[in-house]
Amino acid sequence: DLDTLDAQQMRAMLARLQAEVLHKQAVIDKLTHENAVLKRLKFAAQSERFNAEQRDLLDETLDADLEAVSREIAALAPATPVAAVRRQPKRAALPARLPRREIRHEPENTTCACGCQMKRIGEDIAEKLDYVPGVFTVERHVRGKWACAKCETIVQAPVAPHVIDKGIPSTGLLAQVLVAKYADHLPLYRQEGIYGRAGLAIPRSTLGQWIGACGVQLQPLVDAMRRQLLQQAVLHADETPVAMLDPGAGKTCRAYLWTYCSTAWSADKLVVFDFAEGRAGRYPAQFLGHPGDQAWRGTLICDDYSGYKALFANGVTEAGCLAHARRKFHELWANHQSAVGEQALALFAHLYEVEREVADLDDQERRRIRQERGKPVADTLHTWLTAQRQKVPPGSATAKAIDYSLGRWAALTRYLDDGRLAADNNRVENLIRPIAIGRNNWLFAGSLRAGQRAAAVMSLIHSARMNGHDPYAYLRDVLERLPTQPANRIDELLPQHWTPAGVGRAWMWTLAGQWLLRFWVMQTESATPL
Repeated sequence: DLDTLDAQQMRAMLARLQAEVLHKQAVIDKLTHENAVLKRLKFAAQSERFNAEQRDLLDETLDADLEAVSREIAALAPATPVAAVRRQPKRAALPARLPRREIRHEPENTTCACGCQMKRIGEDIAEKLDYVPGVFTVERHVRGKWACAKCETIVQAPVAPHVIDKGIPSTGLLAQVLVAKYADHLPLYRQEGIYGRAGLAIPRSTLGQWIGACGVQLQPLVDAMRRQLLQQAVLHADETPVAMLDPGAGKTCRAYLWTYCSTAWSADKLVVFDFAEGRAGRYPAQFLGHPGDQAWRGTLICDDYSGYKALFANGVTEAGCLAHARRKFHELWANHQSAVGEQALALFAHLYEVEREVADLDDQERRRIRQERGKPVADTLHTWLTAQRQKVPPGSATAKAIDYSLGRWAALTRYLDDGRLAADNNRVENLIRPIAIGRNNWLFAGSLRAGQRAAAVMSLIHSARMNGHDPYAYLRDVLERLPTQPANRIDELLPQHWTPAGVGRAWMWTLAGQWLLRFWVMQTESATPL
């Protein structure tokens, strides 16, 4: 209460509010500048350095970025007492030939406060475009108007909140666009053609705006996933290069997609992708909260990349990747039929045989069997490598393979003493593999913001898969519930905790009805006219 504050407290509060306003204004100015740059890239004259396909990919990225930045500016801008009247562009009606499914919304109670029974006097209709793979339909949301003849009171069911306010796409269509782009690696210009064949061509600029809006709405989920991931005692980490457009230079530069995930034995199956401009050690340090008292300081399973070394000097425990060490000897054997490589592979095979046997055991039993059967093999391998190193010339391929293992021996064998650790980093490398496939389709990330948005959506999609969920069903339900989900219950929508809101017979009948409708449309289109 302001009346109870003395002068000193008022000055302190004023200073705090002034600092908050200045900070928000600085963020608004930054986003406004970014918005202007994006608009200039989209609408100003461009050099002819990109071919037609690359130009399409850049345009769809800019549309998504513009929509995301505009929404962030709107969220930060202070509310004005009187909203300016803004003329909304008239949207073209959805084609009448598309099948329609009515969803009726009526007030829970149509008895007036005066005791009279209200009469239905009209309705408002809002149409949203839905998409079941291969078939467009239209959802007709009919909100009946009820009025009391005596006191003229009117009641009506409220408009259901939507992830894109007043937008035409249903959550099913938004989920389809996101999954197609980030799981099936289909650029928006390809999706535009697919939707055109299904009966309604949606401009790629519109698809890009939808993706930008969804990216802003889904970011709190990814932030919550990161917080839960950093509660794990053991993490896998790896990185892969991704081309990113450098608009000023008219060409691409090398960015990196960093990947962090829980172990195969963790109760929470999570993976979070982090898109960064480079490969320097500051990027994993920033993700893990370093420096700081609350920084993550568990055990990190990773390769020998130098970017992780600063973490190990600040309390993070290093666990090496046995597969990387083995791979170097496999190259010796595959390329040169090396006898040293062949013998080393045989010893590595014994270590992996133990790992296959303990894969389904608990941590304590896994450690016991590793100590009993794996440690003697590791000791033999170490002794044998040390002896072989004396026999090969320095600088040779064999010497480099041996030096890699001996130089990291403590990290490579740390898993033998800790049942929570995996022997290698294959888990996270397998999660990165689909990204490498996607690079052949989308060629490059159009901007840092586009890369970060892609990383966020892919984190949700791949985590949903890890937990046994269909990404489309997961995203559709999350986008449906997100606008009304309380912030303190956001964890309920994370992939490891998620259960569909409509679990039960109603949910099953809805899905069955959608697929029956699709079958009926396909049969109608393929029927030979009389």
